[in-house]
Amino acid sequence: MAAASDDDTPRPGGRPRDAALDEAIILATRERLVRDGYSLMTIGDIAADAKVSRPTLYRRWSTKFDLVVDALDYGFRKQRDSYSIDLAGMAPREAFTEAVRRLDPAYFNPDAMVLMGNFAGEAIRTPELLGILREHAVEPRVTLVENVLTRLQDDGAVRDDVDKHTIATMCFGSYFAAFYRGDGRDEIPEAVVSVLWPAIAARE
Repeated sequence: MAAASDDDTPRPGGRPRDAALDEAIILATRERLVRDGYSLMTIGDIAADAKVSRPTLYRRWSTKFDLVVDALDYGFRKQRDSYSIDLAGMAPREAFTEAVRRLDPAYFNPDAMVLMGNFAGEAIRTPELLGILREHAVEPRVTLVENVLTRLQDDGAVRDDVDKHTIATMCFGSYFAAFYRGDGRDEIPEAVVSVLWPAIAARE
């Protein structure tokens, strides 16, 4: 299919940008990030994948970095609803298990583990990308676990002296360990909680 024409240039009178075209470019960028990584992906490849011309793309994003930041933000906005849990009606252990389940990088995006690995590989060349990932994809997840543990402490279900930061970090790391060992991720929440819960639950 030929590249999209450049007739989307803003006309006098302020014709709005084509949102569908923007999304096509964003989705093509996200796919290229997984397949090629940041350093190897090119604007030309993204334009070809999105079936737009380079001028069309450059009118929207002047650099590859700016485009990638917006592509990441697109994914973060899609995931934000997963960073909260309604504990009403949940037993304490069930609530903790659900929080650990939401830690899974692939909870929303099945390519997230590969994407995170690509960005870790960019830590020296483009450290800003890893910083964005930490702020928007890592911290909201581990903070969710810490907040659930705090609420369970307030309810008297979890010991007051537990190290919530370390527990959340260990739970998050379990997904990466499973990925590198080739283990399935579906069993992780129950398996992790079965080990941790007896150590953190308040004594009755």
